[in-house]
Amino acid sequence: MAVSAQAQAETLADALTSAYRHSGLLEQNRATLRAADEDVAQAIAALRPVVSWAGDVTRTFGVTGAFRPSTTFVGGIPVTTSQFSAAGSASTTASINVLAQITLFDGGRNRLGIDVAKEAVLATRAGLVSAEQQVMFRAVQAFMEMRRAIETVALRQNNVRVIRQELRAARDRFEVGEVTRTDVSLADARLSAARSALAAAEGQLQIAIEEYRAAIGRKPGKLVAPRGLPRLPANVENAKAIALRNHPEMVRAQRLVAANELGIALAEAAVSPTVTLDGRYGITENIGARGYNRGGSIGLNASGPIYSGGALNSAVRQARAERDAARGSLHTARHDIAQAVGNAYAQLRVASASRDAFEDQVRASTVAFRGVREEAKLGARTTLDVLDAEQELLDARASLVSAQVDEMIAGYAVLFTLGQLTADDLGLDVPRYDPAEYYNLVKDAPAKLSKQGRELDRVLRAIGKD
Repeated sequence: MAVSAQAQAETLADALTSAYRHSGLLEQNRATLRAADEDVAQAIAALRPVVSWAGDVTRTFGVTGAFRPSTTFVGGIPVTTSQFSAAGSASTTASINVLAQITLFDGGRNRLGIDVAKEAVLATRAGLVSAEQQVMFRAVQAFMEMRRAIETVALRQNNVRVIRQELRAARDRFEVGEVTRTDVSLADARLSAARSALAAAEGQLQIAIEEYRAAIGRKPGKLVAPRGLPRLPANVENAKAIALRNHPEMVRAQRLVAANELGIALAEAAVSPTVTLDGRYGITENIGARGYNRGGSIGLNASGPIYSGGALNSAVRQARAERDAARGSLHTARHDIAQAVGNAYAQLRVASASRDAFEDQVRASTVAFRGVREEAKLGARTTLDVLDAEQELLDARASLVSAQVDEMIAGYAVLFTLGQLTADDLGLDVPRYDPAEYYNLVKDAPAKLSKQGRELDRVLRAIGKD
């Protein structure tokens, strides 16, 4: 159908490689990680001097008016009168100032903020690995479900051909009086049912194609079945130990606990005083006049809380509660991961046992179908017997295909629960994304015009995020 027989052979590794390159989820989480890296840069920048400037041009204008009394003598008699006078004034001044400030002491809040940001970066990196695992596992499922759909359609098409042949044979035998019309009707009914099942299988194939396109980024080619299961730990206990040590969700939960531990110290440090050194230098000039003023100031400032209405104590209690919540999440993650490993191994054992059983069933059903068909030619079996035997063989083959697919998915599900379903662990030929590269460029909060800043611009242009 939709998969051309002339298409290029495509292995599971090819599909995983395409999924890795295509995934928008990975791009999203990589951007989230870069944003977390910038939190470290901003925390480091808080320890450095902040230099800024401010300037203004001010035009001042106005009119001043007043009544001035004056006395005159009329006929020797003094007469006092008031005269109003007004005077206008205007001036323009311009000033520019350079301001600098540095924090000398803050009780360690800025240092703790850097440590919290670093732990958040490590937790986000673990989240990126989890996202990569999700992408890889979805690709495995899409590839294997595509194979299931293709094989099922092929079986259903073959079933229609076989039943059509049986129907033709039943009609020929009816013409010579060897069977009744009932036999013909039974074959005709089975053909209609087979066509219906074929239509359903073709619909599932179209659904599988759409999922393949979404997970892997392109239409499927001619899929090549994997040669075998991936290499897995020998027993469940070893697998659980590996998962609890390496699974990205476990690492992420541990880093969040560490960050929340630091958050308590950060909240407690809020009661400490803050000491800053301020510097200012400026020029003010009266435009149009010959006056100006140049000068500056240096000041040592200290401030700290005396009473905050209980807000600071509340913040400490809140930080402790968040730490306890993170510890609870770590405890839950430990049990969930161990359970997931155990479940995955159980499902793998079930799938393997089912595959062995269905292989035996296919062999037995094949022998039975061939025998019933030969006996029917000799008149020892009815058309219904042949159709039933053919249906049992079809069901056995379909069940075997599904068991093979389920076994392969279960094998990769074990890798998923171990935290080893990544491009590195699978050895995929893909360009590796180094999460430390961007961090190393921004961790020191480089200035845009510095050598490191120019290197950062080059990296951003290379990934198309400038």
